[in-house]
Order: sequence, then structure tokens, then C-alpha cells
Amino acid sequence: MKKCHIAYLACTAAVVTAGIGAAPPVSSHTTRVVHPGQSIQKAVDASKPGDTVLVAPGTYRESVKVTTSGLTLRGVGRQTVIQPSTLKKAVNSCAAAGNGICVEGTKDRRLKDVTVASLTVTGFTKTGLTATSTDRLTVRNVTAVKNGVWGIAQERSVRGVFRANTARDNGDAGLFLANTVKAEEGAVDTRGTVVERNRLEGNRIGLTVRRLRNLTVAHNHLTRNCAGVFLVGDENKPKAGALTVRDNRIERNNKSCPKTARLDAIQGSGIVLTGVEDTVVTRNTIRDHAGTSPMSGGIVLFKSVVGTPSERNRISGNTLSNNSPADLVDADTGKNNTFVGNTCGASRPAGLC
Repeated sequence: MKKCHIAYLACTAAVVTAGIGAAPPVSSHTTRVVHPGQSIQKAVDASKPGDTVLVAPGTYRESVKVTTSGLTLRGVGRQTVIQPSTLKKAVNSCAAAGNGICVEGTKDRRLKDVTVASLTVTGFTKTGLTATSTDRLTVRNVTAVKNGVWGIAQERSVRGVFRANTARDNGDAGLFLANTVKAEEGAVDTRGTVVERNRLEGNRIGLTVRRLRNLTVAHNHLTRNCAGVFLVGDENKPKAGALTVRDNRIERNNKSCPKTARLDAIQGSGIVLTGVEDTVVTRNTIRDHAGTSPMSGGIVLFKSVVGTPSERNRISGNTLSNNSPADLVDADTGKNNTFVGNTCGASRPAGLC
């Protein structure tokens, strides 16, 4: 019996050892380093999910198209600069559209878990960084400067994170998030997209959130734009809303921007809500705005371009000062919008402070 017992223990030990030895190997991920004079796109095309393309300091004249899930495209800071190619013929659809970096899924399959970080995109005729049909895209520490339309833009996407970026002196919005720019559709539920700790400066609009739901804008600094934040909806269903805008510093957005096909001239606007519902605007500091546009003021409720009212929005606990024509402006016809506990000096109509 003793021999049988010893044999049993030895057999058990052998099985355990064999099990440990048979553990599957950890999958390896590759980091590809790109140096000036080399192609970022070639490194991206050679990468697989989980890989990193690390771009060394220098100037790279190309547009980069990312279509691989799980990829990280990272520079080493503002010294990694992507500018338009000097070639007359575009080498990919991203360049042909006038964009710097394009992160692209499809309508049927979203691109997942892509990160773009720590680099500069500048001088593109349309957008510095644009993303379409993504899930859990992270854009972090990206500097988007002097691009023709948008600094950083995203559409048809969910669960994005836009953190600690700088968008400066772009032709339209520094940061532009929308359901889609090519069709009339209802608002998209972003499933918790976060826009936080960005600096948006010197653009037409610092941040535009158009036809979206379930998104948080927090701890950003917006200054020297024509308008700080635009929350935009219209007659499409579902309606834009269920947004949270909190703890932002919004000051001196007093550039003057002329009228466009969709918007009146804008100047001196802090936060504008137009055609949105069920949105909370709270604990923001908004000061030193001045303008004569219909949308000028600290926090402004204004009916949408197609006349859709804003409804059931809550404006609470904000600190506003020195905004003209008023700190709080309700120029909307919507119902059940509330103004509670704000620190401010003047409102239109009177009595909102």
C-alpha cells in the first residue's frame, strides 16, 4: 500500500509539472521605431493588433492611415511632427482627403482599441487627426495646429477618450465630435465618450459636440476661440442630449467669426446649447466674453438652426463673471430648462442668476 501511495504522489507531481510546462506562451507584440526619412505608413502597414509604432523626433511629410485594431501610434512629444506631403499625387485616401492621420473602421465593423499619442499634426487642408467608426479610440497628448477645418475630429464612434490634447488655430473646431457629417441622422449614443483636460485655443469653436448622446466634457481649458463649447442638435430622432459639461475653465473666447451657411456670426460665446435635451452644465468657470452675436454670452440657450428647441437642460453651480450681454442667456423657446445655484451678475431675461 505504501508503494502504491508513493507511486500515486509521483504520478500526480508529474501531471502538475506537465501542466505547468504546457502553459501557452504569452503572445509577443512588436514595437517598430520610425526615424526621420523613413515611412510611418510602412511601419503601420506591417503591424498587427497589439503592436506599437514609435515615431522618433523629426518632421514626417506624409498622411497616415490606420486600419488595424489594437495598434498604438505614438511619438515622443511635440517634436514628432506630421505635415502634408510635398508629393503632387496622394499616396492614400487619407492624404487625398486633406487629412493628417486617419483612423478608419467601417460601417459594419468598428476599429477597436487604437491609441494615437504624443505627436503634432499641422498644416493639413482638412483635419489633423480624423477617426471614423471606432470603438475605444484614445487620442492623448496630440497637438493639432493650423489645420484647415478641424484639429481633431471623430464620427460614428463610441467609447472614445480624448485627453490632454492641444488644438490651436484650426479653421473650424479644435475638437469636433459628431454622429456623421455626410447625412441627416439621429444622435448616436457614444456609450460614455470622455473629453477631458484638453486645451482648445484660437479656433473658430473650441469644442463642437453635434448630434451625440451620453458624453462627458470635463476639466478642459478653452480660450481665444470665437466660441468655447457648442452643443448642437436638430430635428432628427433620437435627439442630441444626455450630455455632461462640468468643471471646465472657459474664458475670453472673443475672436470674431463671420456668418456661415449654418451659423450666424459668432463672437464672445462661452457655452451654447442649441437643440439639445437632458443635458447638465455644472461647476464651470466662465468669464470675460463679449460680443453682439445672437449667441453671445456666458451660457446661452438658443434654438437650433432649424428651430428645434432645447428642453429639460439643467444649468447649475456655475461661476460666471463679466460676460456680455449677460452671464446667462435664455433665448430659447424650449420647456423645463432650469437655472439653479449659479454665481453670476446679470441674465437675460432677468432673474436667472
